[in-house]
Amino acid sequence: MARKSGSRRLFVLFTLLLASAIGVRSSAQGPLAHLSDDLFRHASSRSADRVRVIVHGSRSDLQALATRHRLTVVRWLDEGAVLRANAAELASLAADGVVDHLSGDPIVQTSMSISNKSTAADQTRSGTGGLLGIGAVPGVTGQGVGVAVVDSGISYHSALAYKVVANVSFVTGDSSTNDTYGHGTHVAGIIAGKSGVSPTSLYDSGIAPGVQLVNVRVLGARGTGYTSDVIAGIDWVIENRSRYNIRVMNLSLGHPVGEPSATDPLCEAVARAVGAGIVVVASAGNDGQSAEGNPILGGITSPGNSPFAITVGALNTWGTTDRSDDSVTSYSSRGPTKYDLAVKPDLAAPGNKIVSLEANHSYLSASYPVLHRAGKGNNQYMQLSGTSMAAPIVTGAVALLVQGTPGLGTAQVKMALQAGATYVRDGGLLGAGAGSLNTWTSRKIAANGLTSLTTTLLGGLTGASGATYWDAGTMSARLYSGVGLRLLSLLDLSRVWSNPSLLNVGDLNLVGPVNLLALVPTKQLLWGEVAGWTSDEQIIWGTTMYDDDGDQIIWGTSGDDDQIIWGTGTMTDPDPR
Repeated sequence: MARKSGSRRLFVLFTLLLASAIGVRSSAQGPLAHLSDDLFRHASSRSADRVRVIVHGSRSDLQALATRHRLTVVRWLDEGAVLRANAAELASLAADGVVDHLSGDPIVQTSMSISNKSTAADQTRSGTGGLLGIGAVPGVTGQGVGVAVVDSGISYHSALAYKVVANVSFVTGDSSTNDTYGHGTHVAGIIAGKSGVSPTSLYDSGIAPGVQLVNVRVLGARGTGYTSDVIAGIDWVIENRSRYNIRVMNLSLGHPVGEPSATDPLCEAVARAVGAGIVVVASAGNDGQSAEGNPILGGITSPGNSPFAITVGALNTWGTTDRSDDSVTSYSSRGPTKYDLAVKPDLAAPGNKIVSLEANHSYLSASYPVLHRAGKGNNQYMQLSGTSMAAPIVTGAVALLVQGTPGLGTAQVKMALQAGATYVRDGGLLGAGAGSLNTWTSRKIAANGLTSLTTTLLGGLTGASGATYWDAGTMSARLYSGVGLRLLSLLDLSRVWSNPSLLNVGDLNLVGPVNLLALVPTKQLLWGEVAGWTSDEQIIWGTTMYDDDGDQIIWGTSGDDDQIIWGTGTMTDPDPR
């Protein structure tokens, strides 16, 4: 990939810095460690300021590494440590040979920006009796399912009475588990708030009011925290998953992507959680539009860029329960992911103007009284927008699915959510993934397998996409080359449902021999409305990515006028619609 001259100067400067720090070094010491973007910039700056560095390895090896370089370990992690190092010390660490990559410890922040009916969660809780009991799908509330809310904490609220079964804080220097910011309580209410206590019709209940919540505080009083705080929280969830029956974890937070997901410490923690049987739901991020109003592509944040996370974009429902008019909000981050070029998000859910619980005396409550909608004291309700609000809607849906079908694996949960979703034409796969969440259709798939979709798909009686995919960065190119589309026959469905590993990474899998998405041109299928953008709204992508005409093009920067740019900032003013 071609870099601009400034990047070349940084590379030369960093090379000289390494040379001065290393001196004469034996080739037996091995290659230099890979540095994440933020560490590369810091090392190139020659700065004497020390920054936090995440290093992987055993405790004994890392203690020896720190001693050898006269560095301080500021935090131990289950599979690594956090050190503090200046530019010269970074160069020495990179040349040590003990570790293969060094990652920064960037600040993580929240992804803020009619949900029960529009996602069919209400129908899922009610269930259906079937004809003489045949084909019955019982109603579910998430009863007994543990949900870890890894966020800014959860404060006491009338709608959450007796729902929080554990509280723990990993915020550096702050052991309180109370939500002094106000984000985590709002997220928890979307997932699990009780019905019958709200003084306003704007809030009915959470998606899965029967779940038990596990409060894992990793963000401080201003809604931010270190990446290592989040990693420590995730590792705690993994260790305590059996104690609290934790089946799903919500991560409505993120930081800009600074390296491939394979070496990103936060993505690695997500992979460990999924490997332990926990479904991880992550917000896509709110980097869909620049401050000037220009659309941004590639703004998915970490850990939403993880191929193991179920990444959720935000929809505007326009105040209706009909999914046909849903559209991707302007702020919702679009794919593909930086570095990996994977198709993300995985699906989308309502995220605009979501009314949920307000944490009394919190930063958001005190600073933005205009967001208050009803109630007082410990029974207040406020309105927030963002992919932070969309993710817990999906998290609640996951809890409903796994209560109804406890044996579901993490891959089956993703298949059920995607295949049951309604494709969003304006967003395409890179804006809304497989589509808008339909909890009821996904519940039926979870209960009866993918074959439950075939009758309605063949008859054209459902808006379900019947689509599912796992992508590590090859799917777009495979679709353009005509080899990435797989139509699943009736014989395929039971096999792949029982063993999702039979599905190829990089394929778009469509249920049924007749699936309308197979007829959509590739550029429209992937890009949605982007396929119709005019030439003066130039799309700028990497040398291994394709524009809406299938041509390879180059990266741009945030300084390019009237162009589509990488998402690297954080939008503080989500779509006001």
